[in-house]
Amino acid sequence: MSSPIAPRIPLSTYRLQFNRSFTFLDAVAIIPYLHALGISDLYASSYLKAVPGSPHGYDLTDPTQLNPEIGTEEEYQMFVDTLSAHGMGHLLDMIPNHMGIARSSNPWWLDVLENGPSSAYAFFFDIDWHPIKAELEDKVLLPILGDLYGLVLESQEITLVYEDDSFWVHYGDNRLPVAPTSYGRILTHRLEDLIQQAGAEHPAVQELQSVVTAAEHLPSRSERDPARMAERNREKEIMKKRLAVLVSQNPAIQQFLAENLRLFNGTKGDPASFDLLDDLLNDQAYRLAYWRVAAEEINYRRFFDINDLVAIHMENPLVFQATHRLIFQFVQRGYVTGLRVDHVDGLYDPGGYLCQLQASMKDRTDRRDAERPLFLIVEKILGAGESLPPDWPVHGTTGYDFLNVVNGLFVDGSNVSAFDEIYRRFTGLRMPYDELVYEKKKLIMGLSMASEINVLGHHLNRLSEKDRRSRDFTLYSLIHAIREIIACFPVYRSYMTAGSQEVTDRDRAYIRLAALKAKRRHPALSRLVFDFIRDLLLQSALDRPDDAEQERVRFMMKFQQTTSPITAKGIEDTAFYIYNRLVSLNEVGGDPEQFGIAVSSFHGVMRERHTSWPHTLSATSTHDTKRSEDIRARINVLSEMPGAWRSRVRLWSRLNKKYKAVLDGQPAPDRNEEYLLYQTLIGTWPLEPLDDGAYRVFCDRIEAYMDKALHEAKLHTSWLNPNHHYTGAVRKFIEAILDRTRPNPFLQDMATLIQDMIVPVGLSNALSQTLIKIMAPGIPDFYQGTELWDFSLVDPDNRRPVDYARRMQVMTELQEACRQAGNDRRVLARQLRETCRDGRIKLYVIMTGLNFRRAHASLFLHGAYLPLDCYGDKKDHLCAFARLHDQQAVITVVPRLLVGLGMDRGPDVWRNTTMVLPPELSAPSYRNLFTGEVLTPAVTAGGRSLCPADVFQDFPLGLLGCIP
Repeated sequence: MSSPIAPRIPLSTYRLQFNRSFTFLDAVAIIPYLHALGISDLYASSYLKAVPGSPHGYDLTDPTQLNPEIGTEEEYQMFVDTLSAHGMGHLLDMIPNHMGIARSSNPWWLDVLENGPSSAYAFFFDIDWHPIKAELEDKVLLPILGDLYGLVLESQEITLVYEDDSFWVHYGDNRLPVAPTSYGRILTHRLEDLIQQAGAEHPAVQELQSVVTAAEHLPSRSERDPARMAERNREKEIMKKRLAVLVSQNPAIQQFLAENLRLFNGTKGDPASFDLLDDLLNDQAYRLAYWRVAAEEINYRRFFDINDLVAIHMENPLVFQATHRLIFQFVQRGYVTGLRVDHVDGLYDPGGYLCQLQASMKDRTDRRDAERPLFLIVEKILGAGESLPPDWPVHGTTGYDFLNVVNGLFVDGSNVSAFDEIYRRFTGLRMPYDELVYEKKKLIMGLSMASEINVLGHHLNRLSEKDRRSRDFTLYSLIHAIREIIACFPVYRSYMTAGSQEVTDRDRAYIRLAALKAKRRHPALSRLVFDFIRDLLLQSALDRPDDAEQERVRFMMKFQQTTSPITAKGIEDTAFYIYNRLVSLNEVGGDPEQFGIAVSSFHGVMRERHTSWPHTLSATSTHDTKRSEDIRARINVLSEMPGAWRSRVRLWSRLNKKYKAVLDGQPAPDRNEEYLLYQTLIGTWPLEPLDDGAYRVFCDRIEAYMDKALHEAKLHTSWLNPNHHYTGAVRKFIEAILDRTRPNPFLQDMATLIQDMIVPVGLSNALSQTLIKIMAPGIPDFYQGTELWDFSLVDPDNRRPVDYARRMQVMTELQEACRQAGNDRRVLARQLRETCRDGRIKLYVIMTGLNFRRAHASLFLHGAYLPLDCYGDKKDHLCAFARLHDQQAVITVVPRLLVGLGMDRGPDVWRNTTMVLPPELSAPSYRNLFTGEVLTPAVTAGGRSLCPADVFQDFPLGLLGCIP
């Protein structure tokens, strides 16, 4: 491949999750299928080297190598060559925030553990070498132990070994290096006994003493001078090689070392025997600790609260170059044509990073004059009314914003009050959603991210001491105020930078609002404390920053990095599992309080999208979504039937009450969890009967999902403090209500509701949102496997293997059916509609839409977006729009809110409804691409119009093309 002059803009993307179960060769096998489907660009999860066995690749351990579990360099070359042969581009996931450190698989991290601050990689990782806890000075806290340190040590779970020419500490699947300066502690133990046995003049003894002397004279781990650091690194390796030769060639030394290791590893039942190992461990650049202490004492920044993912200093140019070297090679060679930046809000300076990334692309491609030389999208969750910073050199987001807007089209907003009442009465919950978010963000700050808040508080305390007007603020009041401001922060983060002279109006408004809300919530706390923090954050940068200004800027930047993970954990991973009014709204980037969206509002969003971000992704399912697109489409149906839903959940609860356990006076599950379970079953219930084995798999998936939901909600159990009695009781409840080996009136009633009322409308919703995604402004993105019906829940459920053999077979059959049908596909269209439960209809819609999109690329890359006005008694049940460019046009027509519409009347239900064509759509006729039928607009005094009854005569969707 060679780099084109302009950046490649995809026409559509297909997301693949690479791991040891899906490799480069597996991808090669399906590329022809994806091309035939109409996909223009393959969108891959990271395939750089990760923790062994990683199912997702987000735990990178070496960004300079391919992941050997996914394939060799030769297999990778075959992969990119196959893409090139099919004219397909390649979008790759970038992980710039963090690296994985689990299973001692990260060589850079191991170097830090061995050498502390003197490691050549110490500045790569976001480690506080001078933390609040003085005992951790120049050390890294490693919270990897399953119990208290002393108990683990004295049970011989921590052992000292000599292997691969070095001393290591083993714990579980962790292998931690011993500092080279500590080798003397091991080698001098019982040295006098060795001298007496072998003699002081023995060459091996003298060499051993020389090795000890070399270890003792190594520069310390606190050394920051580059020359001394280089000396340490050089001399320690020489020392290790000398020791390795000595051990390999001298049986006496081997025996001496083996006995020392035995003694260091202690004897169970003899606590004093572990003093040697304890002293050795205390001399390391890391401190082993119980995993539970991480929340309060950890001194490296993590990805969210995951201890095995350590944050890196991507703002450092050397780190940037080292971590991007291989990616840049791929771009330069044309293997990768676009990048997706994971969790952009976690970066120190997101805008600066993105500018640096694009600047690097200019140097490596022939696009030096382009403002955005590489197609670049960011994973960014936008709050209500929030848009991407306009100065970011990106093409858009990964599509959560689109997902939630299009999902809202199929939620009946007129029933919001009814659902509020149903939810309150059934669960007894009264807390408003915004109050729940506030409480859960505070919970996260106290439960799993207390260390980050404490660091901010002490940093703020130092700043307050520098001014006589603020020095009387207590540490407690400052920490409390920070917690409150973050809990009230209205978006994920602000984007102030060290070099900016002025704070943007956007950021100023968010910070002022957060401080104001915090003050109102806590009138007893001095308003001056909140004002101090607000003013500190909003202060303009000085032209010549002194030490105090640099300290303020560091606080500001760290504050911004902290609000994002707290907001994400508080909302997505906590509140979304508690506020269960209509769980199809509880989606990444969504607002569960936004109960539906009007068609006119949808058109407004799409017009703005077309104007400002025409090349942003349009997603409906991703690897991070809480539920697949098809699950949400089914659950949305409930919003149209509040009466039936109210009576059903009451009935089901009465039928299933006998299966609940009572723990500490409370039922398990509680009413809110039960409400979530019923909606989950509505969304996931199989379309066709299952045999016993498949049904057991389905039940296991539901139990696993509910187990995760209980832990994420953090009410009766959590990952930090598991309550196995409670989760076990909920599991037994699920097993009982899903038991089909006995008469089960609940199961029978629920299945009848789903099959007769939910599924027909839910599948229509799913098809409609799929077609909108393909035709609306933006780049349609498809998650692996969703070209057929997919009812996957949150990860790891959505990472299950995809049956591509079946999908390829379906496509082949459809291609042959289309070939035989020729231009008249009405019979085929009716067959697909009647057999819609087998999923072929969804693949047909995608294949037809994407291939049309690819064949008329300019229409979608440059075409205008024209909403179509609808009139008549069913106008609110339609969404119609057109894309227009030069003489090319295509009209999209989909139904919505079909419950109670009288669909038993068939297309005739639309007879009194019309769609008016704007003057720009002047073609005499349009061909329905799904059926082949040609439709001629009616001409009336009001203009030219089409009747939905004609559009939906043979197929549930309309795609009307006019191509000269």
